[in-house]
Amino acid sequence: MSNPDNPAVVTPNLLREWALPEVGDSKYGRGSVLIVGGARRSPGAAMLAGMAALRVGAGRLTLAVGESVAGPVAVAVPESGIVSLAETADGAVAGGGLDAAEKDLASTDAVLVGPGLDDPEELKLMLAALPSLLGDEAVVVLDAFALGVLPELPDVVSALAGRLILTPNKGEASRLLERDLSDDLVADVTEVAQTYGAVVTCYDVIAHPDGRVWRTGTGAGGLGTSGSGDVLAGEIIGLCARGASLEQAAVWATHAHAAAGDRLAVQVGPLGFLARELLDELPRVLVEING
Repeated sequence: MSNPDNPAVVTPNLLREWALPEVGDSKYGRGSVLIVGGARRSPGAAMLAGMAALRVGAGRLTLAVGESVAGPVAVAVPESGIVSLAETADGAVAGGGLDAAEKDLASTDAVLVGPGLDDPEELKLMLAALPSLLGDEAVVVLDAFALGVLPELPDVVSALAGRLILTPNKGEASRLLERDLSDDLVADVTEVAQTYGAVVTCYDVIAHPDGRVWRTGTGAGGLGTSGSGDVLAGEIIGLCARGASLEQAAVWATHAHAAAGDRLAVQVGPLGFLARELLDELPRVLVEING
């Protein structure tokens, strides 16, 4: 079995042997996704994540975003339902307003919190309220600022244990560990997974709290661009909605994300492609993996 000393190398053959669940023949059979994000300053983050979830095959999408951007987002992403969330005077999404999405939270298969949210104090309030609003089986993915406040919310971590995925970059992983990262990224990501009882994907490392570890062998520097992390988080939540396990969704999405970047590095150039261009590549990558 893979472990921190001997991570499994993710290849198309490994993924073919670990096939994603078959999907139903309707949008309801492919699972529902709710994304909570999109403050006034950065609504595009939630939009990118939502489109990525659809591109990997999720059936239904709802975006819960700040009230000032809800209308434009609804027009820009006509495939999505919209929930309007209250805002602070500064345009942040108000943490105490999550009740507006109560019906969706109770019924969704998978929820992503973080893309485009930019006020840590409001996020603490939001995450504290989240577990009591979720259905018992809903998977939770936390991204961006939602990761930075997690060390201060041990009750939330405990309540979400066993159904939580974290998608930190190296800076966010450092904040989750409350120390500088070492020179051993595999060991650090494994520690994050075990500390928070979560599946974690960080750069090319994916770790499960039970000690299993995977490393992807693809991906280029061009992925280090604005919005790329939002796309990855959306891929993960979309695969979870389809019925993939937490670790399967994280491994498949991390590989597909990197492979999409490789394709764009050839088509556009190693640097300069846009996060939104990854979206069109994702279905093609999944088809290629499946042979």
